[in-house]
Amino acid sequence: MTYSVIGTGAIGGLYGGRLMKAGREVNFLLHSDYDYVKANGLQIDSCDGSFHLDNVRAYRSTAEMPVADVVLVCLKSVNNHLLRDMLQPVLGENTVVVLIQNGIGLEADLQQVFPRLAIVAGLAFVCSGKVGPGHISHQCYGSINLGNFSCPQQKFHTLLADFREAGITAAEVPYALARWKKAVWNMPFNGMTVALNTSTDMLLKNPATRQLIYDQMMEVIGAAQALGVEGIDSTYADEMMAMTDAMVPYSPSMKLDFDNRRPMEIPYLYTRAIAEAAKVGFQMPKLAMLEAELRFIEALTIDRCKK
Repeated sequence: MTYSVIGTGAIGGLYGGRLMKAGREVNFLLHSDYDYVKANGLQIDSCDGSFHLDNVRAYRSTAEMPVADVVLVCLKSVNNHLLRDMLQPVLGENTVVVLIQNGIGLEADLQQVFPRLAIVAGLAFVCSGKVGPGHISHQCYGSINLGNFSCPQQKFHTLLADFREAGITAAEVPYALARWKKAVWNMPFNGMTVALNTSTDMLLKNPATRQLIYDQMMEVIGAAQALGVEGIDSTYADEMMAMTDAMVPYSPSMKLDFDNRRPMEIPYLYTRAIAEAAKVGFQMPKLAMLEAELRFIEALTIDRCKK
């Protein structure tokens, strides 16, 4: 299958790069580093083995890109309002769109825009960052869970096989379970690193914040259970705590966005999840407080930027 990557950053560059390295035809949408990548290619420094890609199929606009069998959307969810226009040129009758993004409700919203579109959720468990033009640093982990939202099963399994053949640890997970499992890590760590201006390791070294992180994880698990999601309980919170203990000190994507004065993914990462839980009578007080703190911090940052 042919692939297009919308958002060639830490995630799109890594997974798209691995697919290209494995021999798949991959088209990359680039913005600020288009000229650099066109001339110099992509460099992936990876804990699993570094590699360089020459002759990258680089594009400035989706209007210039060919129709693809699979489109990997790796934009921050704050830009999803742009997808209606961005996706149109690269969609064929049987194109599959994989949303490798954080949050709850992403696929349902895109399906409303494109009712016949085949959509898959991609939940990446990876420490990766873009450190320069055309330069991705993959520090640890790297697996991805794929949850089938509305994709024909045969095509979904072909996609899964392509990822695995490219050396990506990919697993099929029930859609709702995949989204809420990722939220167990994302909702506590993304927001807390911003609110307390710190990194993942420091949050877990302090007994008070370690307990708070765990309590927030349990709120996410409680919300998922209240919504009827099966296959998730407190043992998953224990697993995520152990995984993060073993992780290199890390600044999640929301912390990097905040540090670089970019909009934070509050709506899909917090607001939507809290609202969906409230619909079935489950409250998430600690995470609702964190959401309010993040909105205050973001508004304060915007005000300072205007001055």
